[in-house]
Amino acid sequence: MPTCPNWTVGRLVRHLAAVHSWVLACIADPHGTETRGERAPKEWDELLPWWDERRKELRAAFDRGADTPAQVPFGFYEANLGSWARRQAHEAAIHRIDVELAAGAEPTTFDTAFATDGADEALSMILHRRTADWSAVEAAGTVLVHAEDARTLWSLTLTPGERPTLGGPAEPDVTLSGDADAVYKRLWRRPANVSITGEQTLLDVLETP
Repeated sequence: MPTCPNWTVGRLVRHLAAVHSWVLACIADPHGTETRGERAPKEWDELLPWWDERRKELRAAFDRGADTPAQVPFGFYEANLGSWARRQAHEAAIHRIDVELAAGAEPTTFDTAFATDGADEALSMILHRRTADWSAVEAAGTVLVHAEDARTLWSLTLTPGERPTLGGPAEPDVTLSGDADAVYKRLWRRPANVSITGEQTLLDVLETP
């Protein structure tokens, strides 16, 4: 797969199925730790219906309400179903692009609100759990990310050895701009038509896992 080196579509589907199973286990045991879900089948004919069942169960679980407690083993996220709904929506959306590109299809264009939320999650949540130790990161400067159609700006300050911090507008050393769909995809390291001006290497720190 061009955007997931060494992965096949089958492996990607098994990954999503396993993640959904794990999330269901976290929902079922909201106060537990180190919860694991069921193993996804390896054979394609068994995997697809198994994943479909996990997907239906997950959708039903989310109907309980965003504030329902759930085990969420990530810092910066609230321990509830709302956090999992957001995380799984973007997990599925980005991997959908991977499969579309692997099939030679035109990637989905996400609506402005959804794409803006995905960009925000990448910058305000995912970035902070990228690594537990930022001491070796030497980047310094200010990054401005602009989702033009959403009229939304994110300004991040990069300080050597520290986590990036979100703050108010500042004179940027590099600007990443485009419509929300493109900015969302670029932050998740998928092909996107964006404009970059300034010290492009500073954007390496913002790339998601």
